[in-house]
Amino acid sequence: MASTAPTPQEQDPYADRRLYPRVEVALPAFLEVNGERHSVRLLDLSPGGAKVNCSIALSAGTSVILDCGTLRRSAAVRWQNGDLFGLCFDAELDARDVSALIDRSRALAARMNPQG
Repeated sequence: MASTAPTPQEQDPYADRRLYPRVEVALPAFLEVNGERHSVRLLDLSPGGAKVNCSIALSAGTSVILDCGTLRRSAAVRWQNGDLFGLCFDAELDARDVSALIDRSRALAARMNPQG
């Protein structure tokens, strides 16, 4: 007989249910909303989405474009908590795009902290 006991994730409404693990990055970028560009800081990234820091107020479901210079991707806002936004990309990023942004973030961090 199969067990019907809930899994730990089913019991925890705040459990992480992402399909892909997020990788921390620190990159300047732009968020385009209704034709306006807003400076953001890209904080983490996965093939399916990203977390950004931006001081504008947006509702969940708002369509945006994340522009990182080397990558431009349409997305939807999934959540906002203060200045933090969770974005879900309309089409998944290729693993090469994710790797390139991670490498760019590391290079920028090394340049900003040459002694580290």
